[in-house]
Amino acid sequence: MFVTAALPYANGSFHIGHIMEYIQADIWVRFQRLLGHEVHFVCADDAHGAPIMLKADSEGIAPEELVARIAAERPRYLQGYHISFDHWHSTHSPENTRLSQEIYRKLKAKGLIETRTIEQFFDPVKAMFLPDRYIKGECPVCHAKDQFGDACEVCGSVYAPTDLINPYSTITGAAPVMRSSEHYFFKLSDPRCRDFLAQWTGGGRLQAEVANKAREWLGSDTAAEADEADPAADGAPADPQADTLADWDISRDAPYFGIPIPDAPGKFFYVWLDAPVGYLASLMAHCARVGLDFESFVAPGDGLTADGLAREQVHFIGKDIIYFHTLFWPAMLKFSDFKVPDHVFVHGFLTVSGEKMSKSRGTGLSPLKYLDLGMNPEWLRYYLAAKLNSRVEDVDFNADDFIARVNSDLVGKLVNIASRCAGFLTKRFDGTLAEADPATAQAFAGGWAGVDAISDLYQQRELGKAMREIMALADRVNQFIDSEKPWELAKRPDQSERLHRVCSDALRAFRDLALMLAPVLPATAAKVGAFLNQDGATWASLREPLPAGHRIRPYQHLLQRVDPKQVDALFAPPPDQESGPAAGPAKAAAGAGAAGAEGAGAKTATAAAATTAATAAGGAPSGMDSGTGIIGIDDFSKVQLRVARIVSAERVDGSSKLLKLMLDIGESQPRQVFSGIAAHYDPADLAGKLTVMVSNLAPRKMKFGLSAGMVLAAFGAEDEKGIFLLEPHAGASPGMVVR
Repeated sequence: MFVTAALPYANGSFHIGHIMEYIQADIWVRFQRLLGHEVHFVCADDAHGAPIMLKADSEGIAPEELVARIAAERPRYLQGYHISFDHWHSTHSPENTRLSQEIYRKLKAKGLIETRTIEQFFDPVKAMFLPDRYIKGECPVCHAKDQFGDACEVCGSVYAPTDLINPYSTITGAAPVMRSSEHYFFKLSDPRCRDFLAQWTGGGRLQAEVANKAREWLGSDTAAEADEADPAADGAPADPQADTLADWDISRDAPYFGIPIPDAPGKFFYVWLDAPVGYLASLMAHCARVGLDFESFVAPGDGLTADGLAREQVHFIGKDIIYFHTLFWPAMLKFSDFKVPDHVFVHGFLTVSGEKMSKSRGTGLSPLKYLDLGMNPEWLRYYLAAKLNSRVEDVDFNADDFIARVNSDLVGKLVNIASRCAGFLTKRFDGTLAEADPATAQAFAGGWAGVDAISDLYQQRELGKAMREIMALADRVNQFIDSEKPWELAKRPDQSERLHRVCSDALRAFRDLALMLAPVLPATAAKVGAFLNQDGATWASLREPLPAGHRIRPYQHLLQRVDPKQVDALFAPPPDQESGPAAGPAKAAAGAGAAGAEGAGAKTATAAAATTAATAAGGAPSGMDSGTGIIGIDDFSKVQLRVARIVSAERVDGSSKLLKLMLDIGESQPRQVFSGIAAHYDPADLAGKLTVMVSNLAPRKMKFGLSAGMVLAAFGAEDEKGIFLLEPHAGASPGMVVR
């Protein structure tokens, strides 16, 4: 397999969106390796374009120096989050120059390159043509000042830069002038490209929603001559404004930091042509370094490699760059005689507490600050895995949910198994395992999805479902330990054999759990392998239980709990951004260990703590009008409401107020919720009914068990008796979001 993730633009550090994508791809790659597949996982810096050139110029350095400075930061992030790339390269490389020019020549030879004369704004002082986002002026619609050349941020109007009133260059301040220039276009509208893409996009290579969007673009016969890329970054395209299969402007005029177009003096490839070629360039450099045959990887068709292996090419990308990766890129490869991608896997964005990531709005999550605070990267890997699926959906990071999920699943369930049983084996049985009890193994397997199901979920990138199924097995093992009570067995000499068997069976299951989580928790899995004296285990090892007599090593602690103070510090704003009731605690948290932070503050754990304190003291929470109780949409969006089906309801022994509800919200297992409605509802009347629950409420440990949510009910006035559960209309189904 040849696997890539999207190339980060080399004018800035990694942000958390990069890290999420790389974690998702890395989990999938690690799973493939556990299966025994040969995987070559590569990436590179996207190092060309006007923004890099201009940023370097503003700093008085060469673009190469800026790119090298950014590249020097990469290992800290990649190693810090256990991202297992085999090679990291740069598009500013001999390999990329060679391949980009080779692809261009082949496309030109097949009649898919043509030249056209276009007019665009030119900065007479900087002596360069200006991308739209380097032009500002007065909006022609609402007349707001200082608006960009493609869209107004005040009224939302979209226009051409020539429509601006009193335009000026953001680089020099000069008034731009119109000039003509010859540009080179890749003829994506050619019937050959259209026919190929119609076949390629319908071949199961794309998620359904991505394939549908690609087919929308393919559906029009109109060929636009405009450049669809977002000139804001000259390296981060937006979707086209119209559903057209447009020819693509692939050239830029000097001065430009990029790869020269052969036989075209003063012309350079637009960054978005050579950026995806960087995938191949990185693979080429990797193959040269380790002695592999690059040509056999990238030859057209579905033939085997020189070593007789089936070939597969897989890309992981975000939803903002679908157009380039599902239209231009496969067409470029097809008609330059390279292998086309087998799969393009697309994911959504990462939000924080329901808000789009934005440093300026205080919703940034800095991956570097996370590491600087000493937070375990595997906490984040697991949390993201628990939320990711195969669809193009945004993933939300919620601070309270992060703490509860990691502490409950990884520490309270997974690690708890080993810590409860290992000591008995090392102290009483010389660290050796007893014979496995078939009845115990059968009890663990009964009603559980099984290893094959977990394998399928990993393969399909249904990571959230895989994590839930793995934790369902962890629950079974912990229930087994609770029922067998090894700490009680240890007090009775006549129960020594049973103690030995119980702890051995629990540790065998623990080995399986750790191995199934190895793609997500590679460092922890390595520790478990050393502890269990079974380094180098593969997925096939799940078919081979640890034998009787197998000796383990002394147990050492595997994972710490998340400290809420760390999460507070992660989102604490810098001192110059503090205001309002949260300023005091936020300042203390920031001073506790936020040195070198990248991101701005966020409305998360620290602010929530201050809000709780203010409410308890009788004041209004931050963001709420103290007189009216009005909240903003940001406050409401933090609460996740879902339709739930009441699977069962029963009274709770020892409580006259509570009912224990098992609620189906579309997850693999129902959730247990304790609700104080026993005086108002007969449990027999509730089974099968629909209601609404808060699904992202932090679990609460009660003496009767863990309550993992809250159902919603209507209350009358003080003189009106009764509580009335909310019940959706017929047609609603479990898991539906309530907005």
